[in-house]
Amino acid sequence: MNANNDRYVVGVDFGTLSGRAVVVRVSDGAEVGTAVHEYAHRVIEDRLPGTAVRLGPDWALQSPEDWREVLRQAVPKAVAAAGISPSQVIGLGTDFTACTILPATADGVPLCEVDGFAGRPHAWPKLWKHHAAQSHADRINAVAARRGESWLPRYGGKISSEWAFAKGLQVLEEDPEVYGRAERWIEAADWIVWQLTGVETRNVCTAGYKAIRQDGHYPSAEFLAELNPAFTGFTDKLGGEPSPLGGLAGRLDARAAGWTKLPEGIAISIGNVDAHVTAAAADAVRPGQMVAIMGTSTCHVMSSDALAEVPGMCGVVRDGIVPGLWGYEAGQSGVGDIFGWFVETSVPGSYEREAEERGLSVHELLTELAAGQRVGQHGLVALDWHNGNRSVLVDHNLSAVVVGQTLATRPEDTYRALIEATAFGARTIVETFEDSGVPVTEFVAAGGLIKNRFLMQVYADVLRRPISVIGSEQGCALGSAIHAAVAAGAYPDITSASAAMGRRGEAAYIPDAGRADTYDRLYAEYRRLHDHFAGGEMLHGLRALRNEAVTPAGENDKSTSTNEEDA
Repeated sequence: MNANNDRYVVGVDFGTLSGRAVVVRVSDGAEVGTAVHEYAHRVIEDRLPGTAVRLGPDWALQSPEDWREVLRQAVPKAVAAAGISPSQVIGLGTDFTACTILPATADGVPLCEVDGFAGRPHAWPKLWKHHAAQSHADRINAVAARRGESWLPRYGGKISSEWAFAKGLQVLEEDPEVYGRAERWIEAADWIVWQLTGVETRNVCTAGYKAIRQDGHYPSAEFLAELNPAFTGFTDKLGGEPSPLGGLAGRLDARAAGWTKLPEGIAISIGNVDAHVTAAAADAVRPGQMVAIMGTSTCHVMSSDALAEVPGMCGVVRDGIVPGLWGYEAGQSGVGDIFGWFVETSVPGSYEREAEERGLSVHELLTELAAGQRVGQHGLVALDWHNGNRSVLVDHNLSAVVVGQTLATRPEDTYRALIEATAFGARTIVETFEDSGVPVTEFVAAGGLIKNRFLMQVYADVLRRPISVIGSEQGCALGSAIHAAVAAGAYPDITSASAAMGRRGEAAYIPDAGRADTYDRLYAEYRRLHDHFAGGEMLHGLRALRNEAVTPAGENDKSTSTNEEDA
């Protein structure tokens, strides 16, 4: 009898709005129990909890207590749902959104929980989609380009406002007291592992993709001094040498055992990013297999045995997905969020009533109506930049464009055009990789959006290639569980664990030649629009006017770094 048959691991996925725990059998990856905990504070975008302190435009924060509650609530519930004894659990792995990052003391206390700092916005964790550091990212890119920094091409020529250095520079310049008090600047992916083990670790994935660590080094003190002389010590806050993925971070300590109701001493794997662990869940860790994790945003990850410079990618990192290969990442900052925005703001009540009468969601109704159209029938083309552009332009001050609307345009027309726009964005990314000498041999879809069969068929037609689909609805949590199995010693490495525990359905969607031909024509119009607005002059000007209008007279973004409150 295989000893793994009665052994289990737990994967915990910390998302944007909730955390999910999944109990997985070590022998074959069977998911036997799951539970979800919704964050009480969700995304903090308007005011700090329990205060009247306002946030500026493009801010997005989270609460560390919401993350702890996932451990207290979701993990015990998932184990109970699995119907197993906690003693059968041999390891736990976690993944997080990234770059979701926070300032903390030397012993791991988030600054927002330190006396006197709860009313300081910069003391709170910055969620991945906090984009208020765009001007700081612009300066980092300009100085790096002028100096010819060798690491810049590894990130497609630009680093993002979402990442560690841009957000850290924003803290320094807008609230120097918070910056000075922060002894650690740490990814939530590593902070949660610290909470579980009592041991501070850093992972190679977030260090490489989000903190500009290449070839064993962060950017130099000389480079940082050009940004701001007080920024030279920033890398000291980033912790020690990053640890390899699948490694053992430590053992579950007594405090965290009390939270999770799991045995003290079980293995805790090194932290990781939600997208990157999903590759293991889909058994897609070999060169050329691109995994698109499609949810509120989409992250594209792929391993390769070759190093190349791909314009606008989010990074290429040695050992960034699995040890021994180069891991590439690209992404789209808004996908499911775009569809959600449209349904919440732009659909008349008659559609809501029809959906309710038919027992459908508004999304389902719009999908049904859109699916009844021929390609191009709506006469529209849109840019999927509602949350900026991550790849390949790396500019979060861009905004969306819809062209072709008339008085005859219906909600389902725009809804379909938005779906197509996100597919065109994905095609732009795939073509950029292949044009740069990094072939994409298989496109694998994962995430919540794979439930929409019409959307997936649109992607297959637009991409002109088959789409494989992950065999799990909990890809991130399953991937974390696979990493936990490796850390616990059940498998020698991520590749073998992925082969045993991960799964996908190959070529689940096949492109239709006729539709694909028409989509080629529509994609050409998308690229014309994309390239026209890529410089951003018009869209940046509109964004600046908006920011001026929503910021009260006499204030600016820096005012959010104080204890000032408004009535």
